[in-house]
Amino acid sequence: MKAAPFSYRRAATLDEALAAGGGSSRFLAGGQSLVPMMNLRLTLADTMIDISGLPELRRSAGEGDRVFIGAGVTHAMIEDGRIEDPSRGYLRHVAGGIAFRSVRNRGTLGGSLAHADPAADWPTALLALGAEAVIRGAGGERRLPLARFQLGLMETALRPDEILVGVTVPVLSDLARWSYQKFCRKSGEFAHSIAAVVRDPAREVAEVVLGAAGDKPCRLGRASALLAEGRRVDPQQLGQVVDEDVGDATGLAASSYEFHLHRTMVVRACARLQEQT
Repeated sequence: MKAAPFSYRRAATLDEALAAGGGSSRFLAGGQSLVPMMNLRLTLADTMIDISGLPELRRSAGEGDRVFIGAGVTHAMIEDGRIEDPSRGYLRHVAGGIAFRSVRNRGTLGGSLAHADPAADWPTALLALGAEAVIRGAGGERRLPLARFQLGLMETALRPDEILVGVTVPVLSDLARWSYQKFCRKSGEFAHSIAAVVRDPAREVAEVVLGAAGDKPCRLGRASALLAEGRRVDPQQLGQVVDEDVGDATGLAASSYEFHLHRTMVVRACARLQEQT
């Protein structure tokens, strides 16, 4: 099957792209998720607006105690250290584990977030990091915590005439530690479970996030609070807390394979973070 007929337009500037947006048009960056879905006719568009060549979407810059990363930055650019990594290696680690190198060369950070697949890496990884979405539209710029950006399965807070231009992420301190675990049945595929853990006592950050377990990544409140205490947690206590969080987040029966898979990923990620302290 091939995509339904559509017209193609390459935007020269961000303003031009915004002016052409709206209706049933779609913005094209890396195309690693959008194009296959169009070929299967799971997504339709009357106009494809190519924004892959816009330099303003590939920039990165410091903003006080945060760093802006453009939506057009590719996974490979992050993996190769071609932009500033304020996360003490966390972003590079996540980027290097996405699919295959050919996908990482084309796929973009913003495209992953806007596509909003709950099994993708960036929605989970950046939620744990406390990222903020930077959105541009005809009415100007607005910013949303990533927790409010993804609304559900492949659904975001973006309006039809808006573009995700980038994200801001905090600069982690020297005390920060992180762990990122995911389970794939075969190399390169989307994950069946993701656990992202970030703790930075200097910034009072302690986040445990579970991905690929529902319609969007979710923060595990009890595990995050336990991690925030800063003490070594007994494995049995950790397991009990994670059991409650995973049960609440997924609604899965404790005897199910999926429940044990998610539980294992979260416990493993928390345990590996504790080993670093």
